[in-house]
Amino acid sequence: MARPNKEEKKAAIMHQALKLFSKEGFYTTTIPDIAKSIGMSVGNLYNYFKSKDILAKEIIKYISAYLGNELRKINEEDISSREKIHKIVTVYFRTAEEKPEMIEYFLRVYLANREVFKEGCEGMICVSDFVTEIMIFFEEGVKKGELRDQDFFSAFGLFMGYLGGMVFLYGEHVLPEALPYYIDDISNNIYQALKSDEN
Repeated sequence: MARPNKEEKKAAIMHQALKLFSKEGFYTTTIPDIAKSIGMSVGNLYNYFKSKDILAKEIIKYISAYLGNELRKINEEDISSREKIHKIVTVYFRTAEEKPEMIEYFLRVYLANREVFKEGCEGMICVSDFVTEIMIFFEEGVKKGELRDQDFFSAFGLFMGYLGGMVFLYGEHVLPEALPYYIDDISNNIYQALKSDEN
């Protein structure tokens, strides 16, 4: 069996750190904790990531790239904005169920510890893959006359408020049903709030 290369080792570190940061918290989790959990020396781990803050930034970029890639596939489909909303909600909820540490990290580490992401992740730089695809979705929907032309951040905030709020409630075990149960209602609510007056 081939030994993992440098990129594979970096990915393994990020995956383990992602789980620990999401479960235990960013400040509670130490570099020695991460190193121990993957059977690596602290010194060796520092060869891959010079600090915990750098590791944190790489993780949010990785999550953004993953979600951005999923949304890109939807944007490339020749379907209505309403159908795209349904697919985006489905992807986000599925990710929350299958890879909960990703959404947990976004909500509980990235958004809750903005001081960690000040340098190098200003604004939306580190989540640009995901945000760009949402932006493309809005622009194309407006161009087709299906979505109302409005300030991007107003539309983005509404969209992410629904998604983030539901996933947060799911993570807190507040929802009486599993996430897929809410896909149709949430998708319809988002569409009704974003659709153009002609629709």
